[in-house]
Amino acid sequence: LPRMSSCLPKLTTAVLSHRLRALFILTISFVFFASVMFHWRTGEDAEGQLYSLPTQSRCEQFLPCLPNPTDGGPPPCLGNVFFVETSERINPSYLFTCSVESAARTHPGTRVMVLMKGLANGNASLPNHWAFSLLRCFPNVEIRPLDLPELFSGTPLAKWYLQSEHQKERYFLPVLSDACRITIMWKFGGIYLDTDFIVLKNLKNLTNALGLQSQDVLNGAFLSFTPKHEFMELCMQDFVDNYNGWIWAHQGPELLTRVFKKWCSIKNIQNNMSCKGVRALSPEAVYPIRWEDWKKLFETISSSELHKLLKNTYAVHVWNKLSHGTRLEITSQALLAQLYSQFCPATYAKMKEDS
Repeated sequence: LPRMSSCLPKLTTAVLSHRLRALFILTISFVFFASVMFHWRTGEDAEGQLYSLPTQSRCEQFLPCLPNPTDGGPPPCLGNVFFVETSERINPSYLFTCSVESAARTHPGTRVMVLMKGLANGNASLPNHWAFSLLRCFPNVEIRPLDLPELFSGTPLAKWYLQSEHQKERYFLPVLSDACRITIMWKFGGIYLDTDFIVLKNLKNLTNALGLQSQDVLNGAFLSFTPKHEFMELCMQDFVDNYNGWIWAHQGPELLTRVFKKWCSIKNIQNNMSCKGVRALSPEAVYPIRWEDWKKLFETISSSELHKLLKNTYAVHVWNKLSHGTRLEITSQALLAQLYSQFCPATYAKMKEDS
C-alpha cells in the first residue's frame, strides 16, 4: 500500500502529461482543420465569383483547338460546335445568346466555341455584358477571339483575305462569314451554326451534311463535316475561283449549291439528296420555317401544332436578317416565344426580366 501511494503522484503526473499531450495534438488538429475549411470556403467563394464574372481564367482548360495546318495527323480535338461573329460587335443579342445556350444544352459533352472578331487578342477578360455572364454558366461554352489571319492561313482563302479592296464591298461581312464557316469546317470539322438558330436536338449524328432551305438551294447556316473533307476543300477553292462579292449569296448558298451539284454530277438536288458521303438534309431538318414565311415565327401556335411542326426538326433557323425588327411578345404563345421558353430558358428568363 505505501508503495502504491508513492506511485500515485507519478501516475497522476503521467496521466496529466498524456492529457496535455493529447490536448495539444487535438488543438493543433483543430487549428489545421479550421484552416483547411477556411481556405476551402474562400476558394469556393472565389470560384463562384470567377464563374459568374466575365473573366477567362476559369476556361483556360477549354482553349480552342487550332492546330497548325502543316502538322501531320488529325487535330487533337474534334467535333466542336462553332458560332462565329465576324463584325466588331461584343454585345450579343437575346437571339445570339439563345442560340449558344440551346446548343450548349443539347450538346452537354461537346465544346461550344463562340469566336468573336470584336474580342481583342490577348485580352484577359470578357466585356461586362449580361450575355457573357449567362453563357459562362455553361461549362462547355468557350468564348474566344476570332483570329482571321490565323484561321485562313494554309488555305486558298489566305490570299483573298489579305486583299483590302474586298472590305469595300457591299456584302463584305456576310461574305467574310461565308469564308469563315467553310474554313472552320475544313480545318477542324464539327458543327457550324449561324447565331440565329435555336437548337432543339443533338446534331452529332448529322455528319457530312448541310440543309436544303428550299427545293433546289442549299444553305450554309448549318454545316456538319469531318475535318479535311474534300467537299469543304472544293468549297474553299470555288470561293476563290468564282469569287464575286457584289452578288448577294454568291459566296454562300449559291456556292454550296453549285459545289454540291458538281460533287454529285446532278442538275437538281432533289434528284439525289446524298452522294459520295455527303447529305443534303430536307428543309424540315433545320429550316422548317421557309424564309418567305418568317412571320410565322411571331404567330400563335398551339403546343400540339408546335409538336407536329418540329417532330423531325433538329434546329430552327429564325432568319434574323428579315425578322430582327419585329416585336416579340415574350409571354405569348407565339412560335418563337415558345422556342425561347423551352430551349433557352435562361435567356428567356432574362428577356422576361428586361421586358
